[in-house]
Amino acid sequence: MGSGAVVDAWIPGARCIRAQADGGSLRGGAPRVVWQALGADPRLISAHSAAQRLDQEGRPPHLVWNPLSGGITQLIPAVRAACLLGAPESLDCGSKGVAQPPAAANRQGRLCVQIAVVASAREPFTDRPMHGVERILDWLQAWAVPWRWPAGRPAPVAQARTTERRQALWALGGHFGASQIPDWDAAGPGHIDIDLLGMSGPTFCQGLARRRKTRPSMVNRNHRTARESMLGPKTKTGAAVASLANAPY
Repeated sequence: MGSGAVVDAWIPGARCIRAQADGGSLRGGAPRVVWQALGADPRLISAHSAAQRLDQEGRPPHLVWNPLSGGITQLIPAVRAACLLGAPESLDCGSKGVAQPPAAANRQGRLCVQIAVVASAREPFTDRPMHGVERILDWLQAWAVPWRWPAGRPAPVAQARTTERRQALWALGGHFGASQIPDWDAAGPGHIDIDLLGMSGPTFCQGLARRRKTRPSMVNRNHRTARESMLGPKTKTGAAVASLANAPY
């Protein structure tokens, strides 16, 4: 970003639903992003309908994304905390979806973007078309979220609940799966390919990384763009970020 630029708190081009309530003000710290699968079929459930349901149950994330259609719905601006962390992770959770006070993790970081993906954690969404992912990643890059996964690749669902969730890694900021968040018994988003969603984790190709002199973020960015061109159509983003004054409040 250029000097004096202000990043849009609402992702350009997304459908907006103002959540009935959010998680409050953010407490500061390294910026971070959490990816979660809602356990819903993207062929049957739209991002808009999933967002409406999460809002009605008092657990709205920032974004709901359907990777099959490319639909993106935003409920909460990036400068405010969302409410999904610590809540039931599945879209269909029955009585467990009753509104509850948001967990403390929702407010940690000067940015803590929560992305609920209309997909199954048992079938990683990165294995299928990911229409609209470039729009999301470009927006996150504008917010200067590090292209790294401190906890590495999220575990498959069968092992996710037995994996250690370290507060020290969470404090570093970057990208995380819901199953890597301390004090949350989440199993998603499954064994997704993190190389398609930012810089790969510390266990990925460590020997190769030591030999490379090029900046990791640029290497990964170019690699991800090439892979994305095969996975789905590129989506245009604005030439410049908009002011927070344009937020639909």
